[in-house]
Parts: sequence; C-alpha cells; structure tokens
Amino acid sequence: MEEQIKEVEAMEEEIAPVAKTRKSNASVANDQFDWDAFENDGFSEDDKAKTEESYTQSLNRISENEVVEGTVVALNKREVIVNIGYKSEGVITINEFRYNPDLAVGDKVEVYVENAEDKKGQLILSHKRARAMKSWDRVNEACEKDEIVKGYIKCRTKGGMIVDVFGIEAFLPGSQIDVKPIRDYDVFVNKTMEFKIVKINQEFRNVVVSHKALIEAEIEAQKADIIGKLEKGQILEGTVKNITSYGVFVDLGGVDGLIHITDLSWGRISHPEEVVELDQKINVVILDFDDTKKRIALGLKQLTPHPWDALDANLQVGDKVKGKVVVIADYGAFIEVQPGVEGLIHVSEMSWSLHLRSAQDFLKVGQEVEAVILTLDREERKMSLGIKQLKADPWASIAEKYPINSKHTATVRNFTNFGVFVELEEGVDGLVHISDLSWTKKIKHPSEFTAIGENLEVVVLEVDQENRRLSLGHKQLEENPWDNYETIYTIGSVHEGTISAIVEKGATVALAEGIEGFCTTRNLVKEDGTSAKEGEKLPFKVVEFNKGSKKIVLSHSRLFEEARKEEAVKVAKERDAEANSTHKAVKKLKDNLEKTTLGDISALADLKEKLEAEGK
Repeated sequence: MEEQIKEVEAMEEEIAPVAKTRKSNASVANDQFDWDAFENDGFSEDDKAKTEESYTQSLNRISENEVVEGTVVALNKREVIVNIGYKSEGVITINEFRYNPDLAVGDKVEVYVENAEDKKGQLILSHKRARAMKSWDRVNEACEKDEIVKGYIKCRTKGGMIVDVFGIEAFLPGSQIDVKPIRDYDVFVNKTMEFKIVKINQEFRNVVVSHKALIEAEIEAQKADIIGKLEKGQILEGTVKNITSYGVFVDLGGVDGLIHITDLSWGRISHPEEVVELDQKINVVILDFDDTKKRIALGLKQLTPHPWDALDANLQVGDKVKGKVVVIADYGAFIEVQPGVEGLIHVSEMSWSLHLRSAQDFLKVGQEVEAVILTLDREERKMSLGIKQLKADPWASIAEKYPINSKHTATVRNFTNFGVFVELEEGVDGLVHISDLSWTKKIKHPSEFTAIGENLEVVVLEVDQENRRLSLGHKQLEENPWDNYETIYTIGSVHEGTISAIVEKGATVALAEGIEGFCTTRNLVKEDGTSAKEGEKLPFKVVEFNKGSKKIVLSHSRLFEEARKEEAVKVAKERDAEANSTHKAVKKLKDNLEKTTLGDISALADLKEKLEAEGK
C-alpha cells in the first residue's frame, strides 16, 4: 500500500508543470485559448505515453498459473483480501485458511494466480492450490529439520484423526494425540493444533504426525523435576487418569503413579471402580518410587487408620462375632468381621464330621455368618474362626448316646481294604471291620457287601472317646450260626454240596445252610478217576471243622477210598484167620507124630495130598 502511495506522489510531481502551464494559459485572452489542448485534458500524446509507461512500471509483473507471495490487507467471516502488488487485489474464500485460525491483516501468504483478470476485471487467486503445489516439499523439509507445523483436524478415522498439513491429509494416530489416553476423539475435530512430522512414506506419499511428541520432552522435564522433589510418605493431590483391573493410574501433575488394587482399600474389593472413578480428584500417599524407571507407587488406604487398630479391644478367644463371607477357597473361607478385618474359617472348623469337604459345601460368598473366635493375634493381624463350635461336640456324650451293644442305623461313607467307614451322625464315624460284616460269607472287599450311601444296621462293639473311634459290627446283629454248624458238620459226617468255584488249589463248595467249604484238588477226584467240575452236585465228607476261623475242609474222594480200604482190610483178616487155622492143624499133627502108626502114616499121606491140592 505504501508503494502505491509513493507511485501516486511521483505521478503528481510529473503532472505539476502541466498544471502550471494551464493556469498561465487561463489568463490569455479567450481568442488565444487552445481548444485542442483543453479537449485532451491538457496532456499531449507524449505526456500520456509517459504517464502510462510510468504506471505500468509501478505494477508487479505476474503470470497466470504461478505461485507468488501476497499480503493480507483485509479479512472477514467469508473472505480474505490479498494484495500481490498487482493493479487489483485478489479475493480468497476464508475456508482455504481454516487450518490457520490466527490469520491476521499483514500476514504474508502464498497464493496461486489462476486468472490475472476475469470478465469482471477481477484478479482470481487460490491459497489452497499454492499450498498443494509446495506442500510435499514443505512436509519433507519440516521432517528433515524437525520443525513444528500447524495442522487442521478435519475428521475422525479408524484408529485416529485426519489432519490437514500444508494441504496434505496426514494421519494422526489416537495414541499420538496426547500423553494421556483419549476417550473422546470428537472433541478434537475442527481444531487447529501443532504437530511434529514423525514418519513419511515417499512411495505412497503418506504422512504421520504427532502432537504427543511435542509435549513429551516438556513432560519428561516436568517428571524429572517432580520425581526429584518426591519423598516417601509425602501426600499429594492427583487426578484419576486410568482404571485397570489391577490398579489405578493417577496424574500427579505431569507424572503418573500407580495405586495397586491392594492399596486402594483395607477391605477386599473385586475392581478399583468400587473405590474411585475417572477424573476424580484424590489425595494419595507416596509409598515408593524409582528414579531410573520413573515408577511411583501410591497408596490410598494408607491415609486412613488400619482397621485392626480400631478392633474392639475386649474381643477375645471364645467370643462370637458376625461377618460376611468375602472369599472362598477349597481349604476354607475368609470372613470380613469389619472392613479390613478378616478371619479364616478352615474347612475342618465348619463341621464336626471327619469327612473333610470343600468350603463351598458349607458357605457362599456374600453370606452372613456367625462364628466363634478360635485364635486372635493382634500383632500379626490374624484371626481364625469356627462355626462348628456353635453346636455341641457329639463326642462329649458319646458313651451315653452310643453304649456298647446298642444298635443303630448308619450311612456308608467310605471303603478300605480292611473295612467300611460309616457315619452315625454328623461328626460321629465308626469302622465296621471286614471280618464283622458276615458270619458266613467270605468277603474279599467291602464293596461286595454294600455300597457308598447305603444304610447299614450296626451294633457298637467298642468306644474310644479319647481318640474319637468307634468299633462297630454288622454280623453281631444275628446269632453266630457256627455254634449250630459245629453240631451238624462233625468230622466224618457226609453232606451234599455244589461246587461253586474252581480255584488254584481246589474248589469252593456251597453247602445247604448257606455256608461254604473247601475241597483240595486231590480230594475232587471221583471214583471213575475223573475230577469234579464247577456246578456238579456231589456228596462230601467233612475232614476238618474250625469254628474260630470259620473253616470247613471237605473231601469227595475219601468216600470211595475208605470203602476200598475197609474191603481190603476185611479180606486180609479172612486170609489171616484161615492161615491161623491151617497152622494150628499142622502143629497138632506134629505133636502127634511120635505116636503115629502105619494107619496114621496113611492118613498123613492123605492129608498131605489134600493140602497140596488146596495149595494149587
């Protein structure tokens, strides 16, 4: 504008002599007036040529389709007026400068000359096209020189924002908007911010910018300053910046600290959101910090007295307390007596029963319970509780309730190789030895006789109150049939039986009264020489009976073997008797030999012949 004023003043100096001439001519008589000069406004053709040439030289020479620098001379809500030193000024829409809301009169801007003079004689300029033509070079230069650039955030996109930088659409990742997590990207749309170009892809002409990079250096300096002033136990005010499942991040004014979930409350919480919320102002205490890693551990619960210090001083072992189940594990349940004060009920203290089960079988999280204090250590801040103590110990009166020889119905709870464990009532268990299950059956394992969960009639055989043991029996409910069997299965008696099973050393024989006997392999041989088989029904002879061990030994072979022996003995006896008779006769003859006569000799010869004939 100043240049134009100087040009006008120069033109006035050139025109001044002509004006003086015109004034002197005015005094000349009318008849001497030069009408041609008057019609030409007092200028000769040479003067006009000189004036036009002077005016033309005062203007910038511009060419269409080129980028020039101009000055903002005026602006309003719709347009920006730019002077590029041409005979007229250019008008550019304000939208082309929306990336620069601080645009003011006098600012230098680059414009693209689209048309030096349109049909209306108007100079047509474009700032957007000028930026586009030089934007890529500027972007690369700004990246190389690590310059700070201004950009206009146009809109949201997946994972971040689109930013107009020098007319180029650059990508601003969400993580690079600020040092703290951004929950609402929309608040940044249509804003102009400063950025740093952090990455350029020359092949695809992609540009990535960051606002976070500009403030990180400043924040790091702030962090170093803040950490340098920190002291353990110091109380600071902060703002809840982020909440996770394991803790809360608090902004202490440029540096972040973490409150672990265990340091939020003296009581148990499942999530930090139960205690704090985002953007909440809270006071925290510094528990620890690391200068090198710049980690700060904060505490919130430490600002309040420990609940154990406020625990009723009159509480002691044996007192009853009420609380809520906060945690359940297989081994027990934690009961919150008051916020921050918990006691453990071990599963063994939940029932008088000796069959330990999971704590979930007795209690549930959130359940209100009453318990008895078993141990209390205020220094270690530990407490153990019990709920079975609210009921009387069944073993205290076991001898009166379950006297010897009394009969009861029990529930089968468990098996072992040597017997069955049964439960008479909660907390009172007993053992039925395998030998006390049946008088007659030979049981290898208790599962052959009963099943878990079934009822079993028992009789009390022995009570050991001190060691909490009961010896029970089942077969004792009936009389011992072996007292009767002793009179039936006498040794040598014969009974009919069925071979129920063949084993390695013999066979098991089922007898009439429901008992079993055993017959060895040798005694299974039948009269025809074959061996008896499973399922055969045969007579057996009792060769052994033992009431104490409930043992009966049988034999089938002895039935015919003994008959044979008896016959052989009988024949032998008859032979022996006849031989004795002959011997006596011979002796008698010898005794009478001396008295023998001729007639006797003849008789003796006849006797000899007779004996020889019998011998043959």
